[in-house]
Amino acid sequence: MNAPHPMAAARQQLYADMAPLNLTPLWEVLHALVPRQPDTPCVPALWKYEDVRPFLMRAGQAITAEEAVRRVLILENPALRGQSAVTQSLYAGLQLILPGEVAPSHRHTQSALRFIVEGSGAYTAVDGERTTMRPGDFIITPSWTWHDHGNDADEPVVWLDGLDIPMIRFFDAGFAQNDESKSQAVSRAEGTSFARYGHNMAPVRHDAPFGKTSPIFSYPYERSREALDRLERDAPIDDWDGVKLRYLNPLTGGSPMPTMATFMQKLPAGFAGKPWRQTDGAVYSVVEGHGEMLVERGGMQWRQPFGPRDHFVVPSWHTARFVSGPGCVLFSFSDRPVQQALGIHQEERLS
Repeated sequence: MNAPHPMAAARQQLYADMAPLNLTPLWEVLHALVPRQPDTPCVPALWKYEDVRPFLMRAGQAITAEEAVRRVLILENPALRGQSAVTQSLYAGLQLILPGEVAPSHRHTQSALRFIVEGSGAYTAVDGERTTMRPGDFIITPSWTWHDHGNDADEPVVWLDGLDIPMIRFFDAGFAQNDESKSQAVSRAEGTSFARYGHNMAPVRHDAPFGKTSPIFSYPYERSREALDRLERDAPIDDWDGVKLRYLNPLTGGSPMPTMATFMQKLPAGFAGKPWRQTDGAVYSVVEGHGEMLVERGGMQWRQPFGPRDHFVVPSWHTARFVSGPGCVLFSFSDRPVQQALGIHQEERLS
C-alpha cells in the first residue's frame, strides 16, 4: 500500500480554503481540459426510418403544426439525452408537415438546413420566396430570415432539420421572433434566387442577400445526383469517400452556411472504403441504396447496416469507414466551417 503524499493534507486544505472565492486548481483537471486527443462524450447512433416513421405519424395525430410551431422529433445522441443535441455542437430532428398544414413564420439567429426525406409538394418560404420541396433537395433557412413551411400536396412530407442550436447556445447568442402573420407574403417568383446565383453567374451590382449565408437557399437533388453520376463514370473513385462533393456558397466558394458544411456523396456498387477520422462529427441521411458503417474508438466497435431514409451520426475522432454492395447516396452535414475558421480542424485518412 502506497504511503499518502506528504503534501496531500496541505493541498486538500488549500482547496477547501480557496473554494469560497470560486478558485479551483488547474493541475487537478489539466489532463481532462487538454486531452492528448479529442475525447468526445458522443457515441455513434443510427435511427432506422422504419422505426421512427410511426412515431412521426402519431405526432401528426397528437399535435398540429401550428400548435407545435415545428412538429419535430429530435434525434438525440444517446450520450447527450436531454440536451437536444446530436453532437455537442449540432442539432438534428425529423419534421413532419401534413397536407393543408402551415408551420407558422418566425425567425431566429440559428442557421438551419432542411434535407427532404419523404414526400413532394410542400414548400419552404424564405424572405418572400418559396421553393417546392422534393426528396433529396437541400434547403437553407439563413440566420435571422423569416421562414415558414406549408403543404399544398396530398401526402405527408418529412425532412431532416439540421441546426447549430448547441453552438449558438454555447455563445449565449440566441434570439427568436414570431411573425405577425402565419404565412409571409410571397414577393418573388419561385426560382428567382437560383436564376440570379445558381449558374456560375451573379448580378453585376448586388449585396449578399443573406450575409455570410449562400444567396441560393434551395439546391435541387436532380443537379447533385447528375454531378455524382458523371464523376462516378468519368473520374477516379476516392478510396475513402467514393465520389463526394461539398455544397458551395457561390459568392465565396465556402460553405453554404457559416456554421455548417453540407456534402453529398455516392458510394459505387462494391465499394469497400478505407478508414478515416475527423474532428468534425457528422450527421448522415441515406438518400438511396444500402450500405454499412463501421466505426471504432478506444477498442469499442460499432457496425450497422443502413438503408434509404435512415439517419446516423459519426462523432468526432471516431475511426470510420463505409462499405456498400449495391451502392448508395449519402447526404451529410457537420460543423467543419467553424473548425476551419478557428484553425483547429484535423482529419486523417488511414490505410
